[in-house]
Amino acid sequence: MQTVQVALADRSYPIHIGTSLLSRPDLLLPHLSRPKAAIVTNTTIARLYLDQFITALRDHGVECFSIELPDGEQYKTWQTLNTIFDGLLGARCERNTTLIALGGGVIGDMGGFAAATYQRGMPFIQIPTTLLAQVDSSVGGKTAINHPLGKNMIGAFYQPKLVIADTTVLSTLPDREFSAGLAEVIKYGLIRDLPFLEWLEENMETLVQRDVGALEYAIARSCINKAEVVSADERESGERALLNFGHTFGHAIEAALGFGTWLHGEAVAAGMVQATALSARLGFVSNTAIERVANLLKRANLPNTPPKIPSDQSLSLMSHDKKVDAGKIRFVLLKSIGQAFLSDSVPETQLRAVLEQPVVAANV
Repeated sequence: MQTVQVALADRSYPIHIGTSLLSRPDLLLPHLSRPKAAIVTNTTIARLYLDQFITALRDHGVECFSIELPDGEQYKTWQTLNTIFDGLLGARCERNTTLIALGGGVIGDMGGFAAATYQRGMPFIQIPTTLLAQVDSSVGGKTAINHPLGKNMIGAFYQPKLVIADTTVLSTLPDREFSAGLAEVIKYGLIRDLPFLEWLEENMETLVQRDVGALEYAIARSCINKAEVVSADERESGERALLNFGHTFGHAIEAALGFGTWLHGEAVAAGMVQATALSARLGFVSNTAIERVANLLKRANLPNTPPKIPSDQSLSLMSHDKKVDAGKIRFVLLKSIGQAFLSDSVPETQLRAVLEQPVVAANV
């Protein structure tokens, strides 16, 4: 087991990464305010892992119950969030009951938002079961639900007490979901960790085959990158915004197609190609950089060409993005491969050109 620390003074917490960690309730016990926990999960994960997890906790004296939600991005709504509150209130949960989110990014986001707001805050533990959640959404305290006009527009910053990334559960992850997580892994290399990107280029096929050693290395390296950024800029006032590379384009793709049509990582992948193409149009990187990004995404079985969406619709959706400041869309661009920066001075003509023209040939 490897442990990465997120340094946030008295709110610091560990990320444990390793195999068969769901069978290690001893990792959770020190982080429970009292021996009672509400486990929020979805129907898919419940069928695979819930019984064994609850049994392990109860064998260690923890009173626990589960709240099962439907599976899918389209359920990341107020209505589904209220299902969590119904469960917490029905079980007479108090402020010191711990909420454990057992699932992917949707469960983590909604469970975290519920924990942040139930009785104005209850302890929260993340146990992400998808690659995307293990390397990104479970770390850093962003919690939210979607709105028809934008992704993750309603939420709160609320840090967990602990994150447990069990690589064993990734063996049951569908190939499409697994590849979606690789988009966020690749992102870290593109924005701030060139040596990691080069490692990914050398080892992508091994990673796609879910080699345990490669997986643990990639997850740990991703978590180290995110932990460093979050520790320096928890509330996204500066550097943390760089983690949204490809997301402004990607969120517009998700909203335009309907949440759940493309997976988040798929939309981010296409969005990263668009963001690289915009960087090239503005003179920061060459067209070779676009090909390099697109080729790596293809090897990860991810889309490297965005779907056809009218540019006016994309621009409208981007205008609702959380990174809009004083009416200007802030884009995360590449100064070079491995070094990102923020810009709010992108000419609309250049942006429309990226939105309206194929960014990369489908056979790259």
